[in-house]
Amino acid sequence: MQIVETTNEGLKRAYSLTIPAKDIEAKIDAEVKKIAPQVRMPGFRPGKVPANLIRKMHGDALHSDVLNTTLRESVEGLIKDKELRPALQPKVEMTEGYEQGKDAELTVEVEVLPEIEAPWIEGLKLEKLNVPVSDEAMDEALAKVAENQKSYKDAAKTKKAGEGDQLIIDFVGRVDGEEFEGGKAEDTPLVLGSGQFIPGFEDQLTGVKTGDTKTITVTFPEDYPAEHLKGKDAEFDVTVKQVKVETETKVDEEFAKSLGLESLDKLKEILKGQLEQETAGLTRTQMKRQLLDKLAADYDFEVPPTMVEAEFEQIWNQLQAEAAREEDPEAAQKELEAEKEDYRAIAVRRVRLGLLLSEIGQANKVEITQQEMSMLIQQAAQQYRPEDRERFLEYVRQDAMAQAQLRAPLYEDKVVDFLFDNAEVTERDVTREELEAAIEAEEAPVEEKKAPAKKKAPAKKAAAKKAPAKAAAEKKPAAKKAPAKKPAAKKPAAKKAPAKKADAE
Repeated sequence: MQIVETTNEGLKRAYSLTIPAKDIEAKIDAEVKKIAPQVRMPGFRPGKVPANLIRKMHGDALHSDVLNTTLRESVEGLIKDKELRPALQPKVEMTEGYEQGKDAELTVEVEVLPEIEAPWIEGLKLEKLNVPVSDEAMDEALAKVAENQKSYKDAAKTKKAGEGDQLIIDFVGRVDGEEFEGGKAEDTPLVLGSGQFIPGFEDQLTGVKTGDTKTITVTFPEDYPAEHLKGKDAEFDVTVKQVKVETETKVDEEFAKSLGLESLDKLKEILKGQLEQETAGLTRTQMKRQLLDKLAADYDFEVPPTMVEAEFEQIWNQLQAEAAREEDPEAAQKELEAEKEDYRAIAVRRVRLGLLLSEIGQANKVEITQQEMSMLIQQAAQQYRPEDRERFLEYVRQDAMAQAQLRAPLYEDKVVDFLFDNAEVTERDVTREELEAAIEAEEAPVEEKKAPAKKKAPAKKAAAKKAPAKAAAEKKPAAKKAPAKKPAAKKPAAKKAPAKKADAE
């Protein structure tokens, strides 16, 4: 094989490869001999079919297979001989006009990874900001638990139900005069003002008393999950069996025991752990920002343009999708376009830091175990419907690129943890507000500009500019569900599910 280097500029390499026809023919001859014992042809004993007849029968297929194998092996040989480290898959093209029996000529274009000076890990200093659990935070957490464990007592029979009161009701629903599946329930608790049932249902029960019966009319929403009820008018005969009023929930030993815990101290211990866990993620983000900013400040090297473009496209597509969901998509898109080069700079930073962390990991033998990889794949599979999981698992097993995409975030985290373990870390107690302010202050300069929606999305790799995210009030409500404590198949048709929370940062 003849190799001629045609380009050597920065990280770009290009080569012209010529594979002699005789080499291709020799490999075809070897394949003919290999398959000859299995070829069956009338008039010939097994294994005695002449080579020229085998070529006549299978020549095109053999040539195609051999040519593809030879091209792959030639490119692999080129990479090995030239000691190349491709950033992405090389671009391989056959020269036009190739015919069987002639030399095969091809061009190979490849971007290589940069040579990175051995990254240092000695003398790295980081500050860890901790948020101790304050008495105020603990009191607030206890209050939330009490709020979620509200208790009610029977009200006087003359009590008219108002917002916040609980009703115990029986109801039967009808559409076009006919009862429908899931539209009937008994002893169903309903807190007025909770938004548990479809619009209009609770409003019409305001003012009822224990023992009242009432027929109310409602219209099922157009987005109701049951097709046969969407947009339909319905009547519900409601019997109010009891009006209840909220009683004060006292957080004490008895309250803790009612939750199945041994004591109030145990409840506080659990809540403290939850509060500490909530801020632990912020603390890690703050330390990681410090670390990445230090690395970005100390290392500046050329990065493969194709990797940058791929990273930029990922950022840009996400931002455009978010902008399209804004109240004024045209204005959001215009503002996004004005900041396009800032986002491209972020893509460069992400790629550079990704390469740097990878280099640090390899130099210090940071590895992902087979067990960790298996767990990672299984976790990813859980995002799919049960019937699709096996197909996903098979796809990942066979696709090295898919495995690499799953592996990359975990490997980065392991390298970051390795650097944390080897850094000189000083700790300081701060408030949550101070921790969040520190995270903002540690963002890279190009990340100071905000995306069109003026909201922030999660950082990836090198603390990228943050994408717009809708507030909870702007999110589309989840589909409404029917009420009741019975199995899903029997749920009455009036209740709706709570609205989805906004995407987490």
